[in-house]
Amino acid sequence: MPKSKRNRLVTLSKTQKKTKEHKETLVSTLRKALDEYQSLYVFSYENMRNSLFKELRDKLKTSSRFFMGGNKVLQIALGKTNADEVKDNLHKASELIEGDRGLYLTNLPKDEVLKFFGEFEGHDFARTGSPATETVELPEGPLEQFTHDMEPFLRKQGMPVRLNRGVVELVANYTVCTEGDPISPEASRILRLLGIQMATFTLTPICYWSNGEFEILDEEEAANGAKSANT
Repeated sequence: MPKSKRNRLVTLSKTQKKTKEHKETLVSTLRKALDEYQSLYVFSYENMRNSLFKELRDKLKTSSRFFMGGNKVLQIALGKTNADEVKDNLHKASELIEGDRGLYLTNLPKDEVLKFFGEFEGHDFARTGSPATETVELPEGPLEQFTHDMEPFLRKQGMPVRLNRGVVELVANYTVCTEGDPISPEASRILRLLGIQMATFTLTPICYWSNGEFEILDEEEAANGAKSANT
């Protein structure tokens, strides 16, 4: 009897080696970037969307560079203590790399960077489990934005609908989601069909570093980071 593929042993040595090399490359790349860019910011993010973030990186690639993923690796690259930091006071920034955070290195002036962070927003559809930012209610009656062939799908999402002379119709008022409550999988699909975007992708600068100068920019976010590090 031939051996089952399910019983084959898979070695992880290559994967482990690749992961270690990736981390070492990230450390080396970040340290090199510290010599190429004048300033560094630790930032937090909410509702990250890869497509929107890619657009942002492309827009700023001539003057700036983002580093994200592997917070512990980023901390090692900067130095976690006063003794092993690669430049003066960088360990203070390293301490704030916790949770949903990243590094932004740039040659742009500080005031321009803070203006950019303050104005940047990206909008997208909310994901399942995220809190609804508003209550969405649909009144009883025709739903002319939906074609007749969507009626079975809408009914499957829990909407009380029927076809009336080829028009999708709600037979009762229906609440898609309630402000503050987690969005269900069904509500997420319906909101997407309605074109209602509730997720706002934002970046918040927490601290600034340049040539040994360190400054906290957001006391509340910095305190949250310190609290996470100590738990």
